[in-house]
Amino acid sequence: MRCESLILAAGLGTRMVSRVPKAFHRLGGRPLVAWVEAACRAAVGTPPVIVLGPEVGSSSGHLPEDVRLVEQAERLGTGHAVRQAESLLRGKADLVLIVTADMPLVRAETLRRLVDTQRGNRGPMTMATVQGRDSRGFGRVIRGADGRVKAVVEEAVATAEQRTIEELNASWYCVAGDWLWPNLERLTPSAKGEIYLTDLVTLAAEAGGVATTTVEDPDEVIGINTREHLAQAEAALRRRVNREWMLAGVTLIDPATTYIDVSVRLESDVEILPNTHLWGETTVARGTRLGPNTIVRDSAIGETCVVESSVVEGAVLEAEVHVGPFAHLRPGARLGRGVHLGNFGEVKNSVLGPGVKMGHFSYIGDAEIGRDTNIGAGTITCNFGRDGRKNRTTIGEQVFVGSDSLLVAPVEIGDGAATGAGSVVTRDVPPHTLAVGMPARVVRRLKE
Repeated sequence: MRCESLILAAGLGTRMVSRVPKAFHRLGGRPLVAWVEAACRAAVGTPPVIVLGPEVGSSSGHLPEDVRLVEQAERLGTGHAVRQAESLLRGKADLVLIVTADMPLVRAETLRRLVDTQRGNRGPMTMATVQGRDSRGFGRVIRGADGRVKAVVEEAVATAEQRTIEELNASWYCVAGDWLWPNLERLTPSAKGEIYLTDLVTLAAEAGGVATTTVEDPDEVIGINTREHLAQAEAALRRRVNREWMLAGVTLIDPATTYIDVSVRLESDVEILPNTHLWGETTVARGTRLGPNTIVRDSAIGETCVVESSVVEGAVLEAEVHVGPFAHLRPGARLGRGVHLGNFGEVKNSVLGPGVKMGHFSYIGDAEIGRDTNIGAGTITCNFGRDGRKNRTTIGEQVFVGSDSLLVAPVEIGDGAATGAGSVVTRDVPPHTLAVGMPARVVRRLKE
């Protein structure tokens, strides 16, 4: 049986108090609808159809190009939203999986189980339910004396007795395609003029029965209606991600204060200390320790490195690099094996060769530094020229740059050379010479 998925994402989300449509608020760095899109795609194997509101505009660019989008110009209820996809799905799918975009923590395996149950169901519909005393606004599942599902009653119209029911409608359905479309036309508007998809449950119960699957993890049905709900979902997602990494051999000293984006990749025996954030396309190799109080974004960190109380963004660290505390690696920084970058050091768009030592209070930008060079405290590459362009600084191997040296680019310091403390280097320094002064001049040759 061919199954297609349909995501209802046209809700405006007025309680979010935002100009951003609810489905495009972010959770773990992704729009809510993107999480559901990925789960649906994994569950059925094809890109979903997504029903969006008219104000989405350019926000839809956050979705994969192969998803099929339809617009619900008027918000006339969930049943009406499903009707908007009829031209794309009618006659093309044996089963239609229907989910909402505001429950982003749904797992693909949960949806797959829902679809598999419907494949074996003689009736036209299978729905997911969850047990809980806190209804969170979900409708109650009404069962008859024989235990079979009869209807779903929305919380707003439920009686006091019905509100004691703890079986709740998760709003995920798998419906036989040839039954769905003609029966959608039978649904009538409510007093508010809206067509509710939950009324379809009553029709399905009369047409052969409604099967159910139970959602075991209550985090999956955290619905997003307010910013508070969004924060709850963030905490649940963090617990899920962190648990998976700990099971994979990563040590988290305090999972509650560890933030790992789902796009991050870690090897075993990585140790992450409290209040550490790993974002974007970051990779960390085995044996590395990060934190505390560290932010790493879109960076690659090699084996057995240490990054302490620092910010690393768009950088590459080879093995055995030590960074921090209070260092800043900016985009384009590449630190070779065994580099030490101490407190309050900053590197941007520069290569530090193996064994370079840059102890503290220095800025290196648009530069290339050779192997085993020492950068003294307070060194600055003055790389912004009068022409408005960034100029390069080249420092050779085994160079000693004295404290408080200013290197005015473009400039080159040869292998084995040195600068005196406080030097302002405006001209190239030949290999194995000492330059001192302001401006710096070569005063003698050094032993090779």
